[in-house]
Amino acid sequence: MSNESDNGKFHEGDVAFIQSLAELLNASNLAQISVKREYGEHDRLTVSLSKQGKVTTVAAAPAPVPAPAPAATPASNAPAAVTNEDPASLPGAVTSPMVGTIYLAPEPGATPFVTIGQTVAEGDTLLIVEAMKTMNHIPSPRAGTVKRVLVDDGTPVEFGAPLMVVE
Repeated sequence: MSNESDNGKFHEGDVAFIQSLAELLNASNLAQISVKREYGEHDRLTVSLSKQGKVTTVAAAPAPVPAPAPAATPASNAPAAVTNEDPASLPGAVTSPMVGTIYLAPEPGATPFVTIGQTVAEGDTLLIVEAMKTMNHIPSPRAGTVKRVLVDDGTPVEFGAPLMVVE
């Protein structure tokens, strides 16, 4: 990897950031990680790493670049029907507000916060995303019924990844 891109030099820490993403990808069961860092209106870094096809793209872009839709691994308690639709585009999709590790229960062996078919109120805790040793409770953005759980307990997620569907 060189220290320059189409737009000039990488920012200090970008190489370490990219190496950290690569380590996260290798240590997890994720197939792809895509991240966009914005340093200013016309200065951003877009990084896409993928285990499939061994494609690695790093670019500092002067114009907005749409991020690819994050992929999710269906949880073991998700419905058996497999579709090609992007879970993040489903009505009622709840996405991750941060990169971290998912926990479906308050502690190991405890009852999950929610189950498929359960009715939840706006603000009820759906799950926890652990980021930097901090347990972040993810509240339901709306009242409704949990239709799908799209993640498994203890798995890493990226920002914007679909977690659940609450309709």
